[in-house]
Amino acid sequence: MQTRTLLWLKNTATSVFTEKYIQRLFLSKTSSLSDMSLRQGHSSGQDLDEDVVTGIVCQELDLQDGQMKEVEVEGQKVLLVRTQGQYSAVGTKCSHYGAPLVKGALIGDRVRCPFHGACFNVKTGDIEDYPGLDCLPSYKVKVEDGMVYVSINKKSMSLTKRVREMNGRVPGVSHTTLLIGGGPASLVCAETLRQNHYEGRVIMATKDTLPPYDKPKISKAMNLESNDILLRQTEFFQQHDIELWTQKEAVFVNTEENTVKFSDGTLQHYDKLLISTGCRARPLSCTGSHLDGVKVLQSYEDAKEIHQSCVGHKAVISGASFIGMEVAAYLSDKATSVAMVGNTAYPFQRSLGPEIGKMTMQMMEESNVKFYMNDQIEEIRGENGKVKDVVLKSGTVLEADVVVAGIGVIPNTEFLKGSQVEVNSRNAVVIDKFMRTNIPDVFGAGDVTAFPLTIRGDQRVNIGHWQLAHAHGRVAALNMLQNQTMIDSVPFFWTMLLGKSVRYAGYGEGYTEIIFKGKVEDRKFLAFYIKDDMVVAAASMTFDPAVARIAEMMSCGQVITKAHAQSDNLSWLQM
Repeated sequence: MQTRTLLWLKNTATSVFTEKYIQRLFLSKTSSLSDMSLRQGHSSGQDLDEDVVTGIVCQELDLQDGQMKEVEVEGQKVLLVRTQGQYSAVGTKCSHYGAPLVKGALIGDRVRCPFHGACFNVKTGDIEDYPGLDCLPSYKVKVEDGMVYVSINKKSMSLTKRVREMNGRVPGVSHTTLLIGGGPASLVCAETLRQNHYEGRVIMATKDTLPPYDKPKISKAMNLESNDILLRQTEFFQQHDIELWTQKEAVFVNTEENTVKFSDGTLQHYDKLLISTGCRARPLSCTGSHLDGVKVLQSYEDAKEIHQSCVGHKAVISGASFIGMEVAAYLSDKATSVAMVGNTAYPFQRSLGPEIGKMTMQMMEESNVKFYMNDQIEEIRGENGKVKDVVLKSGTVLEADVVVAGIGVIPNTEFLKGSQVEVNSRNAVVIDKFMRTNIPDVFGAGDVTAFPLTIRGDQRVNIGHWQLAHAHGRVAALNMLQNQTMIDSVPFFWTMLLGKSVRYAGYGEGYTEIIFKGKVEDRKFLAFYIKDDMVVAAASMTFDPAVARIAEMMSCGQVITKAHAQSDNLSWLQM
């Protein structure tokens, strides 16, 4: 192959490709074509551009449709993809946490991140599902004489992500969109408005002290500096004319006059309103819950406080929830003791099932976390106003310096009383597939909402996933701009415990059976959740990119049956 390619290059060489240079390429230690980088174009007669580097990355027949590989141009890694006979090239790292997309799931024109489910169009690099805010850089690809060339502008050589172009506010345009809440739903909504040429005023009001930040991190790494978790720097908001109001809590919405009143007494008019206030941690209500040392994890400040108060002290976690388990895992090597109290036999029993719950419990026990399951805190006893110990319903007494509640959340909707905005029996804002409430020009997004889920036949659900909040924000913005768009994102979430991650896609509520591939006890498995002979959700550990692929199949409307899950042959997953 090398000889044929060398002859071709010799026969077509111009002054740019001297025979001496070609010989040096092939006689170097790196003989792979993917490692060759040709700085000044190639022999096709292509115009030379000093700002562009071009590299031969493979032969045309090296990839088949539906395949992708990492290649290099001048040391820059590139994800090369072939779909429908055409080559395209984009960045290699997910814009969320930098996961290698080559290990992800490629279906059609989309590649889905193997870790957290973000989706990117492989032709444009644009982000099409979340989490994450930015797109991938995309590169020019040319196929000629059986060889594949990728060209990269030198100015973008080191870039791993791309911010979509946005406009700013146009002077004199008074139209105002007010976003209540400082999470990803509000942020993505604001950015989507600017990306789609909205010229009015965009205001994001949050009761938090910080600009929008990466909230899932604060239960997994509780001692981070605030600047390390910001989703955007302050300059970003200024650059794109997004007014960010922190420590600004909404207390009343007047939907007849289109105004919002804030806790500082100020009043703001809106033309479009987004309610994305999220949920707050449910506090303990038992005797002694007022004592110093009883904590909830709601904010960045809470995380720092829990870290500082637990290091070298005894911690009790109430509630074997995802938040509770992540906090326990984080504290396992920092507190002198960590006790987990849960009201089921195993953690995650209702959502992931007893087998996975038992496995995670054993994993945590190996790191000295003690479990008190099928139990609950009945009383917290104190001394001099501080927590001293905890009495369980079973009568067990646990020594404690700090008690952390992980017993669920409450939607932040009290400020909507009297506004006529519809909330359901659980106080979640009721919205349709276009993110619209029952009140014109008022939209909802994120954890605070109950919305129709496409993969469940539009069953209205309340799902507190980071990924879905992003998607809601985008759909809300597009519909505010009269670009009719329905929410059809597949729920995707993950949890991280002691370096091991469980990934989950779909919506498993009401499942009647779990079918496993691999062994849960070996901590390498894929679980299918079955309802009415269909796979409605999947979870995995050390089985990537199975869950990402299943999420993408669900997103494409593909039906995954119980027979698929039962089959010993998983070739349908294209693993």
